[in-house]
Amino acid sequence: MKASRLLQLLLLLQTRQRLTTTELAARLEVSRRTVLRDVEALSTAGVPVYAERGRNGGIVLLPGARLNASLLEPSELEALSVAGLDSAQRERMGLSAVWESAGRKIAARQAAAPESLGPLRLADLVLVDSTGWFAAPEAAVDVSDLASALRHRRRLRIQYRRGAESQASIRVVDPYGLVAKSGRWYLVADDQGESRLLALERLSAFEQLEAPAVLQPDETLRTRWTALRNRTEGQDRVSVTIRLPAKGLDLARRILGTRIHHVSDPKNCLCVVVVRYPDIESVRQLLQFGDHIEVLAPEAARARISQLARDLADRHSTPAS
Repeated sequence: MKASRLLQLLLLLQTRQRLTTTELAARLEVSRRTVLRDVEALSTAGVPVYAERGRNGGIVLLPGARLNASLLEPSELEALSVAGLDSAQRERMGLSAVWESAGRKIAARQAAAPESLGPLRLADLVLVDSTGWFAAPEAAVDVSDLASALRHRRRLRIQYRRGAESQASIRVVDPYGLVAKSGRWYLVADDQGESRLLALERLSAFEQLEAPAVLQPDETLRTRWTALRNRTEGQDRVSVTIRLPAKGLDLARRILGTRIHHVSDPKNCLCVVVVRYPDIESVRQLLQFGDHIEVLAPEAARARISQLARDLADRHSTPAS
């Protein structure tokens, strides 16, 4: 434990060269007294680090002193291999600590090269945030526990509620793995030989069985996910034409995403947009735009939006009971 803490202390100093004992204590989650003892131990061992007193003092690592800490531990490499996860998802997977450890090593390595020797780092110019807009649905099961169970490649008995069902049913599935998509978690698995995409917020419980998972030959999580994603996005069989203000086009792109098939050039500050849905009932999504849109075609979509709007109006015409 102490050796790991000493390494972290050196990595922090290699990145900043000078930190106060208060800052180091907070980063390392120890007392200031412990930080001073660690600095003394490093100095005794020949590391050029010392405590500098005074108003602008702190713990100092001499310039030019570099620790070759670019080698990452297996757990840190594993954390970096799922770099697309956001901080909340890493926390649920139990990867926060090793992610931060790997980040400190990378930062220390980058600090060794003067910025004047090359262009700006991509990390300073590109920020990736994979969380969904607004409130994302919470998974009903612990994602870290489920991921640990999946390592054993065994069948799972799960309690799962489909979207059209009011209660969960029990089924046995052969899992390939987990996918984080737009802030939501999915279990990719075969259910009676058929590939399924199971949303974790509707998975209420799971049990690992002794029997090994029966996976399709030459199929992996990546190939299964690609097929499921293409199948899901390729279900759009109904084209709905809507008209909305041109200034609302950016919001429409955020809400509708890849469902948008065509956008006309603005005319009189209005745009005509073609949206693809799997069925007429999916036009419910357009209610999010309120009175800012008009459904033009097909007539079935206009009729369904009209009926939904009347139902909403009737429901709100009298005080709630």
